[in-house]
Amino acid sequence: MLLHPFSWLILSAMTALCLLQGVPVRSGDTGFSKAMDNVTVRQGESAILRCAVDNRVTRVAWLNRSTILYTSNDKWSIDPRVVLIANTKSSYSIEIQNVDIYDEGPYTCSIQTDNHPKTSRVHLIVQVPPRIVEISSNIAVNEGNNVSLSCIATGRPEPVVTWRYLSPKAHGFMSEDEYLEITGITREQSGLYECSAANDVSSPDVRRVKVTVNYPPYILDARNIGVPLGHQGILQCDALAVPAADFSWYKEEKRLSESRKGMKVENRETYSRVTFFNVSEQDYGNYTCVAMNRLGHSNASVILFEILQPTSSPLLQEETTAALTPFKGPGAVHDGNSGSPPCLLCAPLLLLLFLLPLSLLLSSAQF
Repeated sequence: MLLHPFSWLILSAMTALCLLQGVPVRSGDTGFSKAMDNVTVRQGESAILRCAVDNRVTRVAWLNRSTILYTSNDKWSIDPRVVLIANTKSSYSIEIQNVDIYDEGPYTCSIQTDNHPKTSRVHLIVQVPPRIVEISSNIAVNEGNNVSLSCIATGRPEPVVTWRYLSPKAHGFMSEDEYLEITGITREQSGLYECSAANDVSSPDVRRVKVTVNYPPYILDARNIGVPLGHQGILQCDALAVPAADFSWYKEEKRLSESRKGMKVENRETYSRVTFFNVSEQDYGNYTCVAMNRLGHSNASVILFEILQPTSSPLLQEETTAALTPFKGPGAVHDGNSGSPPCLLCAPLLLLLFLLPLSLLLSSAQF
């Protein structure tokens, strides 16, 4: 970029009046080799601008457009971030610390050699990491409605914005644009949507939006239950809904009261359960589970019926027990050994039984 003519008039006047050395002269000969074409740095880093010189150089200066930064060793810029780092026979370099976007642009190294002014130009390029500056808020919509999500990002170079649905069933990107349009959203499309902004300067900036899809209750499971009389019985009704459903139970046309004695009703987010602690004849019958939210309702019928359990006779049990229990007479003693105890009176008794019939026979013969 050429310097404004008045800048060189001012510099020439100051050189003549103040005898300052190193004040740059106006651009002229373009045959001077450039230090470099471009310098690229990230925002927040330091940029070093180098200018090659030789021993024929009498005056040097660095300028940003028409603003003088340095002349020789003298600093003209009031910006504390601009620092002279080399002024030798071969190099004249400055550093711009903590570079920002407004530092981007052309810089000129002005050199005067044997009264022939020459310039070397460099263009400073500032890269800015991607940053999402605006994104849709979390939303809740009814099933079947259209959804529009937006994600606005900045950066240099301009970042590429992509949308992705965070679900195991989804594959790849849904949209490579700042806007994501979903027509007729379904309950399966409820969840987290991720926006990513990337430009290879640094790691992508990632933000997420939660989309909640409202739908009426849908009963998944409600089964008939058979319970013996006097036992515990449980009826359960499972349902999905957003917002979560409110459950209620009816027997015939009468709603069950949660405070009814001998029964307990538990309502959770996805199911409702009725527990009968001691089922009676009056508990058997047809029950209806109703799941309801502001979008609609669903119901299902459940039957609690009686089943009979086989039972054994008490008398048979007693007889069986008696047959299996070893007899223990009064005063019986067991020493833990197997077999019967010895019979000490067996021989006398047998002899008595033998002699008694014989004596009766003799008595009859005498008469």
